[in-house]
Amino acid sequence: MSTPQQEVQPMEVHSDDSTIHAQSASMEEDRKSSTNEKEKDQVELKESATVDNVKQVGVDDYPDGGLRAWLVVFGAASGTFATFGYVNAWGVFQAYYEQNTLSNTDPSTIAWIGSIEYALIFIPGLLSGRLFDMGHFKVMLLVSSAIVVTATFLIAQCKEYWQFLLCQGFAVGLACGCIFGPMLGVVAHWFKYKRGVALGVVAIGSSIGGTIFPIAARKLIPLVGFQWTMRILGFIQLAALGVTNLTLERRLPPKTVVGPFINLTAFRNKAYTMYCFSSLVAFLGLYTVLTYIDISASAAGVSDDFSFYLVSIANASSGLGRIAGGFLADSSGSLNVLAPATFIAAILTYAWPFAKSQGAFVAIAVIYGIASGVYVSLLPAPVMQMGQTHDVGVRVGMLMTVLAFGAVAGPPISGAINTATGGFDAVGYYAGSTVIVAVIMMVSTKYLHLGTLRGKF
Repeated sequence: MSTPQQEVQPMEVHSDDSTIHAQSASMEEDRKSSTNEKEKDQVELKESATVDNVKQVGVDDYPDGGLRAWLVVFGAASGTFATFGYVNAWGVFQAYYEQNTLSNTDPSTIAWIGSIEYALIFIPGLLSGRLFDMGHFKVMLLVSSAIVVTATFLIAQCKEYWQFLLCQGFAVGLACGCIFGPMLGVVAHWFKYKRGVALGVVAIGSSIGGTIFPIAARKLIPLVGFQWTMRILGFIQLAALGVTNLTLERRLPPKTVVGPFINLTAFRNKAYTMYCFSSLVAFLGLYTVLTYIDISASAAGVSDDFSFYLVSIANASSGLGRIAGGFLADSSGSLNVLAPATFIAAILTYAWPFAKSQGAFVAIAVIYGIASGVYVSLLPAPVMQMGQTHDVGVRVGMLMTVLAFGAVAGPPISGAINTATGGFDAVGYYAGSTVIVAVIMMVSTKYLHLGTLRGKF
């Protein structure tokens, strides 16, 4: 009986050793596997952090200069030259249509062409801004550029009021709007700390256009006729918009968005809402002077050969306001510069109807041009500070859409007041008062944003 016991005992010990070794090996493999998984997770975390850092640098590291960034600014300035600058020359077309092609049409009715054209620069911003944020930019820019040039050529063939309204009012206005809004969004991709200067340079394009187009039209019509004048203006637009299409480029990747094109949650920001409505009120009166200054000068006894230059003088002067406003905004804050300049424009709007001499009209055109130039160049800047860069197109687009209602109603209201009163005194009271109200709303915007009237904004 002892032998079996001796045989069994060694087998049991051998079995236990084997089990221990097997368990030990299994535990070692589990430990190594766990270690490998931990190391893999750490590597993935490091890689993820690196990607996030790269993405963050891409968003936050604005070039704020350099050849590529300034080429974008140059292209955007060329675009505002061909679009906003051309539209700013409306005062000359208003005077020409009243005296020639549409002489039997009421001036306030003719004014609807210019006001619709002007308003439609802003209304498409709601659509074009969202498309820009989604990455749809180059095709929209190219198609809109082609429509602007084609519509300008077609104006040369217009004979009836409805034809001018369709071509110069709707077609040019809508196409210019699809170009103008996204151009501001592109600049916001490339500049942050020097954004005010960049926007000022971009706005100079419209100042130059508003100076050149009226003079060119006035000088060319007696030489080559209205039809060839419009064709020449169209070729000028073609060259400028060609530069725009070649130089403008997004820097940041498109935003993945779903849902409606309107981001109504932006209006939960009381400062944003107040600023949008201040812009609407401002445009009810701000461009009244630019629309009627040459007509009022002629009525006051200034020669027609000189009065038409007043629009160009105002637009040329606005170039100084645009660039100076940009420099001041970068150091003092955009709204801190915008509100005082707009207040000065309001005072000049009150004073304009009382000008009776050539010198007085020139003084008003120069000072008003500088002040209004500051407003135009810095108009979108406060909105760019009220949210993230990736959705700047939508916020700017909604601002443009809201203020468009003021732009479309302002000049016809002024024209109707002029017709009813037979003069421009009441027009100045109306337009100046709306701009004053807008300034009060701008100051309220700053308080809502900062919680105080002090500070940079």
